[in-house]
Amino acid sequence: MRTPKPLPPSFSDPFLAADAQRAGLTRGRLRASDLRIPSRGIRVPRAADGDAGDLAARARPYLQLLPDAVLSHTTAARLHGIPLPASFRREPALHLARARAAAATSRRHVRCHRLNLAESEIVLPSEGVRATSPVRTFIDLAGMLALPDLVAAGDWLVSEHGRSYGQVRRAVVRFEVLRSYVDGARWVPHIRNARAAVDLVRVGVDSVPETHLRLLLREAGLPTFHPNLPLLDAEGRPVLWSDLGCPEFRTCVEYDGEHHLMRQQQLRDHNRDLLVSELQWHQVKVSALDMHRGPEWVAGKVVRGLKLGGWTPGAGLGE
Repeated sequence: MRTPKPLPPSFSDPFLAADAQRAGLTRGRLRASDLRIPSRGIRVPRAADGDAGDLAARARPYLQLLPDAVLSHTTAARLHGIPLPASFRREPALHLARARAAAATSRRHVRCHRLNLAESEIVLPSEGVRATSPVRTFIDLAGMLALPDLVAAGDWLVSEHGRSYGQVRRAVVRFEVLRSYVDGARWVPHIRNARAAVDLVRVGVDSVPETHLRLLLREAGLPTFHPNLPLLDAEGRPVLWSDLGCPEFRTCVEYDGEHHLMRQQQLRDHNRDLLVSELQWHQVKVSALDMHRGPEWVAGKVVRGLKLGGWTPGAGLGE
């Protein structure tokens, strides 16, 4: 089999066949074995197939063919960096939104949604790529994600903190903006799910497992734990920040991800554990293995810490 002639550099990403023909490529070249045809009128160099991370490049030809469409739902979420369950992170289908009055769209690897969007609900996160805004994307995710995953998406959007260590984290969307937008939305599918999630969103969360852990403790009826809670010294100065803290019973919960297995992190954790003890707080560590064992196991570990802080089961229930 003859090796196809190399493509011009400008066609190293997915492209429109019509653009390639205008640039001088023949129809025969566009049917060569080094090109894949995901949908009519679109070509993808097989050399670029392994770069699934460049979602914008993959989506751009579809938006060129449908100038009135925008990326939406989980596709927009991936473009914005909003955390999603594993099943959506490498989703083969692209989610596009068009106005309700637009003609029907039937293309392979495309799920078309009908949305009437305001100009403020459309952004350009990447050159030549239109997508629903982060807050609009949050609402649209309400029809696809389970409540804990939707809350985790909201936590990520509003997360911000400035601690004495690490980098300052700035919110993608301020909590007040997210709350106001969701409360003001009318006649939007699954808006009740979105509002239920916003009621559970909190500022200061660093990871999806922390969100799931906080919701688990709430569901178990334990006292309220606040994310990113500072532990203060005798003079009232913050010394440490806990993943989740219950000041009423001086109990903090830390989620230990895989990076806590590294030697350097273990040394830092040891020093941290000593400080927590000196500050007279009761620390509970929860790992992915604990979460895998189930809610009762995790809640049982945290209950032991709360009891050391003076909590009596049946009193001081969560919000």
